Amino acid sequence: MIKKSKQALVLFLFFVISTVLFAKEDMVDHVALASLMIYDGKYDKAYEELSKVDKRSPKFDAAKYYTTLGVLYAKQNKSLEAIKAYKRAIEATKVTEFQAPKSNAKEEYLFSIASKQKSPKKDDRFDAQKKRKEKLEQLYIYLASEYYKIKDYKNTVASLDRAGKRGKDRPGLYKLRAECYYKLKEYHKSIEALNKGIERFKERSADLLKQKAYYLANLGLYQSAIAATKEYIKKVGDSAHEYILLAQMLLEANEIDSAIKILEEAKLKFPKSAKVSFLLGHLYLKKEMKLIAANLFEESAYYNKKYLNDAVEMNRRAGLQAHALYLNMQNSDKKQKLQQKIAIYLGTQEYRKIIGLKKALDRYGMLQNDNLRYALAYAYYMVGDYKAAERELKYISDSELFNKATVIRKNIEKCTNNSLECL
Repeated sequence: MIKKSKQALVLFLFFVISTVLFAKEDMVDHVALASLMIYDGKYDKAYEELSKVDKRSPKFDAAKYYTTLGVLYAKQNKSLEAIKAYKRAIEATKVTEFQAPKSNAKEEYLFSIASKQKSPKKDDRFDAQKKRKEKLEQLYIYLASEYYKIKDYKNTVASLDRAGKRGKDRPGLYKLRAECYYKLKEYHKSIEALNKGIERFKERSADLLKQKAYYLANLGLYQSAIAATKEYIKKVGDSAHEYILLAQMLLEANEIDSAIKILEEAKLKFPKSAKVSFLLGHLYLKKEMKLIAANLFEESAYYNKKYLNDAVEMNRRAGLQAHALYLNMQNSDKKQKLQQKIAIYLGTQEYRKIIGLKKALDRYGMLQNDNLRYALAYAYYMVGDYKAAERELKYISDSELFNKATVIRKNIEKCTNNSLECL
């Protein structure tokens, strides 16, 4: 009898322990744990937790489960899987019964016979339909993000529309909507979306205005693009950088005259901006106005020495050799200074001055450059020192310069055979 009683006791204890263990297992919120794993970037662990969820349980929260699964897929850039999960979450959310949260008020006990225990109260202001709507709107925002990743622009816009107020509560969402329409080639809808965003978020519309200006310029509506950019500049504050961006945008559209006007305006506002002067010089150079370009390059070099080489070169190309030489004297880079001097002396046909730089070229190892070696050989040839010219020409290996060197050698041969050939 005692033995049977012990067996019965063991079975009873096993039943109790098993019940407690299963109860504890049932109390574990695997979806919540998966969410924590996702937050920590432990995606494999998150999958493990989600795999433990009993989908047949009466307590199974399909909306929460599929939302978490969708987020997990999205974090791993598995957009197609994320879209499927979010769609299932949306369907589940539509039929979920939302319960009002219990009050957090603590139970109070008074040491009196007449005291009564206060029971938790439900929030009378809880609106289940409002809660459902908020959840659905958020899911549609998630869905829009994944559709955009796979370049499904039509469904991106459709999801933003279904997101209701949440699909329009940030300037960035108007920008996203506009970008989708633009890529769908529905340009009028794209500009319309930006206009709505600009009107709604007047104080935070800078990015929308910038996007609008870019689209208008691409569509060839340059005056409208300029107007939008100027509005953008007002929002972010006057800066040379913004004017430069506008000019570059117009330049890409081959609107050189409009770009010049913008940079001229910027130059009046920011006379010390080296970059504005430099870019403006380049635009005038495109119009073959070399003297104006040379002057602007020199201005840019005055405020920023990194533009000095360009200023020297531009003055040389404009025929202002003496001024180019003057600017060249300000160059602290010995090698660049020598190279530019040779180019200037070639332009003024001062060949003996080039020969006078040979020792400096040797000292800085610059005769390894075939172009400089050829310039020196040519200088020797032009002053009639044919042996020195031949000596330099034999070191040239560049194929194009080698062909030119061959021509010089033939001329030297003619001059040597008949001095009258070189008069």
